[in-house]
Amino acid sequence: MTLRPFHLAFPVHDLAAARHFYGTVLRCEEGRSSDHWIDFNCYGHQIVAHLDPAGAPGAIHNAVDGHAVPVPHFGVVLTMPQWQELADHVQASGIEFGIAPHIRFKGEVGEQATMFFYDPSGNALEFKAFADDSSLFAA
Repeated sequence: MTLRPFHLAFPVHDLAAARHFYGTVLRCEEGRSSDHWIDFNCYGHQIVAHLDPAGAPGAIHNAVDGHAVPVPHFGVVLTMPQWQELADHVQASGIEFGIAPHIRFKGEVGEQATMFFYDPSGNALEFKAFADDSSLFAA
């Protein structure tokens, strides 16, 4: 099965800050844009920052493997080398982690590397990787 790219549109309160964060910090190539939105290529997926000056991020957290995981959140499943490179780059960029890079479910089915951080509008992002991609949906 060949996966197709997903499309995700999300609110931001400042397009210039979003352009810097997604374009410079996360190194997502910018596509089309207008005065109200910006397309980005996020590891082959189309994410779109839409201007919503009054938007407020969610404040709900669920417990997952001993951490308070923000809801909602979005991100991409990377390869382990991509994940480590991104973790190093985000840390070097001075972005504060909501949940620092670590291995979740260590020694269990679904063991994964994960990290959480926030964009300037408060949107939570999770990037993760599996040593064995077949465990992505394992029960």
